[in-house]
Amino acid sequence: CREKSVPMDIFMPGNIWTIGINLAISLHESINRKYRVSMNSINEYEWAEAMNCAVTVCDKDGVILYMNAPARELYRKHGDLIGTNLMGCHSERSRGIIRHMLETGESNSYTISKQGMRKMIYQTPWRKDGEVAGLVEISMIIPEELPHYDRG
Repeated sequence: CREKSVPMDIFMPGNIWTIGINLAISLHESINRKYRVSMNSINEYEWAEAMNCAVTVCDKDGVILYMNAPARELYRKHGDLIGTNLMGCHSERSRGIIRHMLETGESNSYTISKQGMRKMIYQTPWRKDGEVAGLVEISMIIPEELPHYDRG
């Protein structure tokens, strides 16, 4: 297989390729600023960005660290929630459940109906160095009739 050489002048300032690359970098940086997501966060949460469900991650104090595109769209009417504390938008009952998960490391799951759709909500602690470091919430639309299989 022969390597093809790329003319070096395509990387010179003012060249259409360079302009395109600079525009892409600028757009990427602008999106990062808008959502306060660093390059490390993008790589760290790349798995979540590609999911077809809403994913929200908070730290052990309840401060939202990350929301994937479906989560940002779901809560768009509330504005940019990254950096805010999720305790402020939950009832006392829900805050108790959140505190319990953070203290015990237990998970919580339930289904809801909202705007004519059924959803499964799964909330679980994430850990760093073996200690609970925060929570992840995954919210997914589920069909009205969900099959159940007994595999045991």
